[in-house]
Amino acid sequence: MNIDTALKEAMAVEGAIGVALVDYESGMSLGTLGGGQGLDLELAAAGNTEVVRSKMRTLASLAMDDVIEDILITLGKQYHLIRPLTSSKGTLFLYLALDRSRSNLALARHGLKRIENGLEV
Repeated sequence: MNIDTALKEAMAVEGAIGVALVDYESGMSLGTLGGGQGLDLELAAAGNTEVVRSKMRTLASLAMDDVIEDILITLGKQYHLIRPLTSSKGTLFLYLALDRSRSNLALARHGLKRIENGLEV
């Protein structure tokens, strides 16, 4: 699937507020969908770039032979799910913001994995 289709599928996840596909090397969004008042996806994507970079540096410093499946940030009213894509897709991550009261975290994680597997960049 292409980027637009992937973003639409992510927004179909129950409770989705907004989604972005981001290059964590440059900090630039390749695409966004949703967001709006209270969630500036461009700003959130740029900020989460630092989260991903920091965690990647930490894994390298610890010489851990492993990969990050996802990073979860839990807020009072929202979940922010960050899924770095496999290295074959470059330095990209999917960022999905969810309304905590309307979402199922396990299903959202499964949905992002499915989207990652079908995404062609």
